Amino acid sequence: MGRKATGPSGIAGLPKSRDRVAVASIKMVIRSLFLGKLIMKEIRENMKNVASNKRTIGRLHEEGPAQIEEAVSKWQPTTDSLPGLIVEYLSKLPQFLLISGASVMVLLVGILNHIVGPQLFYDTFYLIPIVLVTWFIGRWLGYIFSILSALAWMTVYLASGITYFGSGILYWNGVGRLFSFFILTAILSALKNILKQEKESSRIDFLTGLQNRKAFIELLSMEIDRHRRYEHPFTLVYLDLDNFKTVNDSFGHKTGDMILRSVARTIQENIRSTDAVARLGGDEFAILMPETGRNVAEAIMNRVRNITLKITQRCGWPVTLSIGVVIFKRSPSTVDETLQISDQLMYNAKNNGKNNIQYEVFGMRERPTVTEA
Repeated sequence: MGRKATGPSGIAGLPKSRDRVAVASIKMVIRSLFLGKLIMKEIRENMKNVASNKRTIGRLHEEGPAQIEEAVSKWQPTTDSLPGLIVEYLSKLPQFLLISGASVMVLLVGILNHIVGPQLFYDTFYLIPIVLVTWFIGRWLGYIFSILSALAWMTVYLASGITYFGSGILYWNGVGRLFSFFILTAILSALKNILKQEKESSRIDFLTGLQNRKAFIELLSMEIDRHRRYEHPFTLVYLDLDNFKTVNDSFGHKTGDMILRSVARTIQENIRSTDAVARLGGDEFAILMPETGRNVAEAIMNRVRNITLKITQRCGWPVTLSIGVVIFKRSPSTVDETLQISDQLMYNAKNNGKNNIQYEVFGMRERPTVTEA
């Protein structure tokens, strides 16, 4: 049988039961507002850091790739800390395990809340499974667990036998908690999307829209690992614009930027969908061609160079291309060695009179060959 509030009046002459309901409702509203304030403050701080570092990266886009990577790394989360390691571990778990774990959490929190009684504040523990599924799976599942958590809380209070002043008070409090859970889910989902977009933008060259050096090195590292496992050849192209400094000095940096964007667009439009192209810095580009031998690489690079030369000649730009193409039949030791081999071949092309393509097969006894304009 329910425990009904009796005795002297409480605040402002209200019965004690109504007093407790009012205080509980006020506390719930204050906690929701305080939680929202903390989350919004965290979002503002993250956005300030992101904006500051994006401006820094933008100023550095014409400088060396080392400076760009340093600017990006300042605001990228690391996994050296314990929270970072936990997040990395949870992100690798299958979704059904996360959903099962979150479901068990809701059940256990409800049971513990029922055992100790509704007098103790347990709302924070209901937030844990909501945060878990929202961050690692998605917003809509977060809404579902918000409903489950609110129902579990309401079930505990119904089973406790407490009688409120007015039959709708319990349901009003339940809806209030559900609303606060929904707000948390929406804010978490928005924050995750913002961080995801900014992380993706940190891998893009701002001028050309291509991948930057950091993103390209990650792809190259994965391709080297794949090559060691399956022993399929891959091709790395290192491409540099001849006379680019002269163009900047004579026509201005605006024209130089136009040339870089034009070359980037030409490469993108003439390589395969499985290939990856990046601007490594300045006037240097790189192309990664998985599972590609000499014949295919030669056909693609001849097409890229010929189209680029037609565009530069039509616009009156004295720009040509020096290209080093390395076909890797054997895995190099490191990513740096891979880049160094193709970079050296590109400089051989420059020293050989510019405007030519040099080919080399790494892992076979084959001398470099030259394709001239």
